[in-house]
Amino acid sequence: MKRRVLALLLAALPLCGLAAEHTDAAANAPDLPDRAQVLDALRSSPTVRAAGAQIEAEEARARRLDAGPHEWTVRLTDQQRRVRTAPDARYNEWNVAVERALRLPGKGQLDRQLGAAGIASAKIGRGDALHEASRGLLAGWFDWLREEAGADQWRRQRDILARQAKVVQRRVELGDAPRLERLQADAALAQAEAQLAQTLGRAQVAAEALRRLYPALTLPAAVPETAPVAVDGDGAAWIAAIMEHNHELGVARAESARARIGANRADAERRPDPSVGAHMARDRDGEERIVGLSLSIPLAGAGRRADADTAVALAEASSWREAGVLRRVEAEAAALHRRTRAAHAGWQSQQAAADALGRSADLTERAWQLGEGTLAETLNARRLAHEARLAARLAGLDAAEARYRLLLDAHRLWPLDMDDDEHGEHDHP
Repeated sequence: MKRRVLALLLAALPLCGLAAEHTDAAANAPDLPDRAQVLDALRSSPTVRAAGAQIEAEEARARRLDAGPHEWTVRLTDQQRRVRTAPDARYNEWNVAVERALRLPGKGQLDRQLGAAGIASAKIGRGDALHEASRGLLAGWFDWLREEAGADQWRRQRDILARQAKVVQRRVELGDAPRLERLQADAALAQAEAQLAQTLGRAQVAAEALRRLYPALTLPAAVPETAPVAVDGDGAAWIAAIMEHNHELGVARAESARARIGANRADAERRPDPSVGAHMARDRDGEERIVGLSLSIPLAGAGRRADADTAVALAEASSWREAGVLRRVEAEAAALHRRTRAAHAGWQSQQAAADALGRSADLTERAWQLGEGTLAETLNARRLAHEARLAARLAGLDAAEARYRLLLDAHRLWPLDMDDDEHGEHDHP
């Protein structure tokens, strides 16, 4: 019966993703952390461990619901009887009774369905915790990459300006350039060194945050610069994939199903459970022996009707929350796909601009070396080329992150549907 109930619940919740297929579309990408380390970091996340413990709690709760709310009650009575007509007569008497309420037919099945719904919801909740931990890891990783890219670009700019400063210094010493150009070159170099120091500091902060939040990750010394990949397929297919595997929507649907079962259970409770018992008594020092059966039935009142009405209202509220989550998740999926495509197009434009300004800076510097331009023009051209190159690298990282986020939400990046029957591993990540 339990297996059948659980199967029905899971069939009604297709977005739980417990059997989703995993595609290693970007598992070995050079600009992503090591996949094995990512899985270790996700499994050891406190929120994921907490979600695993919640599954155990729901399993225990399901066993409690299966056992039912009623237990045997034993009542013992010892008393002494005195009779007025015989003042000296005293009789020791005792009474023993056992009784238990009996769960009416149908209530037990509903309780088992509630237990199965709780387990299903907790398992989807663990998937949601894995998903959110993955989002946080991906965001933190790209925050670090952006700071590293900025530091690398400022390092290149510093090296170019240092080379120019040496050329200017030599020309000033030979009398081929005014001292003003040396001041300009030294000022530009000092500014680049200051910017490099600030960017290195931010990169160290981002790296330390990653190490603290995800101790299983080992940050590489350098991450290769790669061109972002364009998104394949149409938006409808990506939205459908995200909707199919969205854990938040799965949790909302699981809670809605659970609330509906709870409403049915509360309605069934309007029929009170009867209590049956047996008792035995010894009166007047054994002169009288009593054996009997008892039956008690509570009379349903307004309180039970109010409980049932409350459960129905809560089930309706859960249904509306599910509808709200559905609408929001669909809108977010569509926006994510649009943002991914726009980010890649923006990177292409930034890259073209960076290439053009880089060539322009090279030509301007060559003209200055030949005496056909000024150092100020050369420094300005280098500054524009540097800014364009930095913007292009950051745009490329934005495009890559958007694509990986799209793959992540569609469950095509890292496995987010680990077998929850093995959730005990959260104690031994």
